Amino acid sequence: MEDWSNKKIGILGGGSWATALAKLLSQSQHELHWWMRNTEAVKHLQEFGHNPNYIQSIEFDKEKLRVTANMQDVVDACDVLVVAIPSAFVHASFLEANVQKMEGKIIFTAIKGIVNEFDSIPARYFHKQFNIDYQNIGIICGPCHAEEVALEKLSYLTIGCADLLKAEAMANKLKCRFIKTTVTEDVFGTELSAILKNVYAVASGICHGLGYGDNFQAVLVSAAIREIDTFIDAVHEVHRDVKSSAYLGDLLVTAYSPYSRNRTFGTMVGKGYSVKWATIEMNMVAEGYYAARGIHEINKKFNAEIPIAEAVYRILYEKISPAMEMRILADQLA
Repeated sequence: MEDWSNKKIGILGGGSWATALAKLLSQSQHELHWWMRNTEAVKHLQEFGHNPNYIQSIEFDKEKLRVTANMQDVVDACDVLVVAIPSAFVHASFLEANVQKMEGKIIFTAIKGIVNEFDSIPARYFHKQFNIDYQNIGIICGPCHAEEVALEKLSYLTIGCADLLKAEAMANKLKCRFIKTTVTEDVFGTELSAILKNVYAVASGICHGLGYGDNFQAVLVSAAIREIDTFIDAVHEVHRDVKSSAYLGDLLVTAYSPYSRNRTFGTMVGKGYSVKWATIEMNMVAEGYYAARGIHEINKKFNAEIPIAEAVYRILYEKISPAMEMRILADQLA
């Protein structure tokens, strides 16, 4: 394991997952640098020690926090950056902050979505946009919900990096009495799986909203893990066990949990909400909405057989009736 005792760590993002990760990292760091766009939230954190907009129950030691609305300050100050910005806003956030160089930085993404402008997974985005070597790019994924981290319920994280020593070092920073960690070299597979499971959680929600029961949900999710296996093998064929927690576990918790914003979003669509109104009503980003289009575009190159993901794309982007699309899908899954 690398010695990270003197490395400075920063978090980019101000949402629930960024807040949960800040809770974990602040327990192992003497100081934690943290960027969020919302200047009022920055002031509130500095004064009161909690995020006023997300998971307000988490109380931080204000003496440890170095919170700012200037992204470049965090980039310049830190050796390791944990990026937890919603995927739809990643590129715009870096453009707005005019961040152009991150040479020598270690990046761990906790994004779980497609970078829309490039139809790219986050690891590839940071490699191409900032010329960061894949050995210095990692991923933090579940199965894990921010809300349960806040409640200190036993949770598991998978930390991926092509350089396992870096993955182990980050895992050591995150683990505590209620967080257990595993490491993997499969950055592409875990990142693609983390993106796809949001699409399948939307599908699960749509079925729930339409009134399908647990029996059908079991068939749907069983088929979804096979689709994940098919797609990531087509994109990046290496040996992996998709039955492990980073793949199947993350899919299950996202497809079934009441905390899952993607399942909630899908449920609203299944009940008849338009995509626009479902998004407004939730007031949170459902990564699966953007991921459905991104995966559809990527799959034009690979032509993997992923009927559930394509059904979600047609419902969300081609305005096909959810009831009709799911009836057709149900026959395919039989």
